[in-house]
Amino acid sequence: MQVQGPLSAWLVKHGIIHRSLGFDYRGIETLQIKPEDWDSIAVILYVYGYNYLRSQCAYDVAPGGLLASVYHLTRIEYGVDQPEEVCIKVFASRRNPRIPSGFWVWKSVDFQERESYDMLGISYDNHPRLKCILMPESWIGWPLRKDYIAPNFYEIQYAH
Repeated sequence: MQVQGPLSAWLVKHGIIHRSLGFDYRGIETLQIKPEDWDSIAVILYVYGYNYLRSQCAYDVAPGGLLASVYHLTRIEYGVDQPEEVCIKVFASRRNPRIPSGFWVWKSVDFQERESYDMLGISYDNHPRLKCILMPESWIGWPLRKDYIAPNFYEIQYAH
């Protein structure tokens, strides 16, 4: 039986669709949000008090499977010793991985979503500068996907 956390209970009370994934090893509540709902839920979470984006990352769930974009959010309030944290996971199809950008809610996600785009090919809709940040613009493929086959650098270097 999965235990529902306080944020999940609040979202259920207000009719906001999500899936509780329980708690991580540090006791942080983890929620799954559909890509098409992420835009509005991000705003709701910000208004609810999650005004600080601690980090964003992405990973390949399994070869040929879904891609995940993960947002670690914190409620920063004056005088609170232990800020409340939540982890949001947004899963996207590998064939067309599109997720609304969190940039317009948390500006600090800028470079982090760009890295997720560059390494895994997740397109963040409405991101103002979605372009490669680590790999050259001419790079083909997504290096952190589990089914990625790296090019033979020896052949590339001496092809000319």
